[in-house]
Amino acid sequence: MGMFNNFLSLIKINKEKMTVLVVGLNNSGKSSIIQQFKRKNDTNSYISIPTVGFTHEEFYSQGVQFSVIDMSGAWKYRNLWQHQFKNCQGLIYVIDASDKMRMVVVKEELDILLQHPDLVNRSIPILFYGNKSDCDNSLSSVNIASALELTSICDKPWHICCCSAKTGDGLEEGVQWLIQQIRNLTHKKDKHKKK
Repeated sequence: MGMFNNFLSLIKINKEKMTVLVVGLNNSGKSSIIQQFKRKNDTNSYISIPTVGFTHEEFYSQGVQFSVIDMSGAWKYRNLWQHQFKNCQGLIYVIDASDKMRMVVVKEELDILLQHPDLVNRSIPILFYGNKSDCDNSLSSVNIASALELTSICDKPWHICCCSAKTGDGLEEGVQWLIQQIRNLTHKKDKHKKK
């Protein structure tokens, strides 16, 4: 039995872990996206309620254990985002693709985020989810990228994809990209340490 437990502990040690910060305006679907990922590992049903402050969640996707910090998008809690920047390996910025009226606010918050001292000199990958793409008249990923001027982000890898937190469409594409980007950055850091 002891040998079996040692084997299990080795497996746990070698599991790949990634810490990701999930941000976006309130009602964009951040918690619903996280719950969609968790549903794949757990058959229990979840009711998504608005996050107050932040919550810490974990889920597995594509062989990676994600430690996710789900930040509230309500105006009075957005200043809490910055307290998590140092500890994350990647960012997921969730946008309500059906809410064209608040796209200006999304851009303002993104600009503030990108100018934060803990992120300015980091090549941290940012995954943009254009959520609620299944709604009528939702913006395409091209239109969201244009509205947010994403092509001006030159110092960080970024990717945008449309998704639906309800159906799960588009979520795997995005997280697959994020995993690869975090792996690339980790590999570069490891090579740099060896020199």
